[in-house]
Amino acid sequence: MADSNITKRALADSLKELMEEQPFQKINVAQICERCSMNRKSFYYHFKDKYDLVNWIFDTEFITLLKHENLNVGYQEHWGFVGKICGYFYQNHSFYRKALQIKGQNSFSDHFREYVRPFIAQRISGLFGGEQVDEFTLDFLGDAVICATERWLLTKECMPPEQFVAKLKRLTEKCAHSICREMTQAEQEPC
Repeated sequence: MADSNITKRALADSLKELMEEQPFQKINVAQICERCSMNRKSFYYHFKDKYDLVNWIFDTEFITLLKHENLNVGYQEHWGFVGKICGYFYQNHSFYRKALQIKGQNSFSDHFREYVRPFIAQRISGLFGGEQVDEFTLDFLGDAVICATERWLLTKECMPPEQFVAKLKRLTEKCAHSICREMTQAEQEPC
């Protein structure tokens, strides 16, 4: 198993290096293999195609981020976790900016959405007192989080993660406070 991960990591590093030099569409499996002195057979033993490799990079690195996280924590800790994730994306901005530009079948954007959706569902469920979240709610709130993150990462000179998270937090809190204020005012109005 260790040898398998060494091979996968070498192929991943090769792809990341190539993506620094040229668009993803122009990269082929032969170039990835040549960069790390492996043959195509080794590549196809581990991955279906270059899209599968992009997804593997995200999956393994994201799992590493989650490994020691307790997702059942308080409000401030949730924002700390969001900051940690955004810091990771910012450190790997060039790779993810290009990965999110992959269009069509097997796009990274689709994989990213599917992967983070359960985490968003868990957080929304927690906010709703543990109740099951319906598809409409999950789509509505999930799309807001995912689209904002993708838009941030697709910007060539994206803002630092601390600034991005601060803006998200301020917007979320401001909306929540405004809605609570309006609801309180509506309850106090005479019938």
